[in-house]
Amino acid sequence: MKLYHGSNVEVREPKILQSNRALDFGTAFYMTSDYEQAKKWAKLTADRKKSGTPIINEFEFDDERLAELEVIRYESANKEWLRFVSDCRSEQRNGEEYDIIIGPVANDRTFDVISLYLIGVYDEDEAIRRLLPFKLKDQYAFKSEKALDLLTFKRGIFV
Repeated sequence: MKLYHGSNVEVREPKILQSNRALDFGTAFYMTSDYEQAKKWAKLTADRKKSGTPIINEFEFDDERLAELEVIRYESANKEWLRFVSDCRSEQRNGEEYDIIIGPVANDRTFDVISLYLIGVYDEDEAIRRLLPFKLKDQYAFKSEKALDLLTFKRGIFV
């Protein structure tokens, strides 16, 4: 299957780099199956870093071999997903027990809901109720070298 990584540089050999901010699924190499989402990430990354050119890195992902890895998949923004993302965003966990984590993106539109959940304004039920109207894109967090080995770089697409 095709997966995309939006960046400000071409990434032929993906690496797991420590971020300077807390992410949904902790430290990982993040990808999506949604081309438009990757395009948005590419533009955002180039703008944030004020260097490079927005580029979508296209990879082939050998998803037939998922059974060889420790994988957790969240099909929707449910309570388990909310707890996991909240724990990672508040740096209480990093999800290191998994090779790949798959699930919805807590994007800019959902950040306020998750922030209000984290400080206790919303309980889980209210946070999930407020997240349901959002059509959240997917993200694949590759958290181990074993997982990265299932990726083959295909091409870089300048946007």
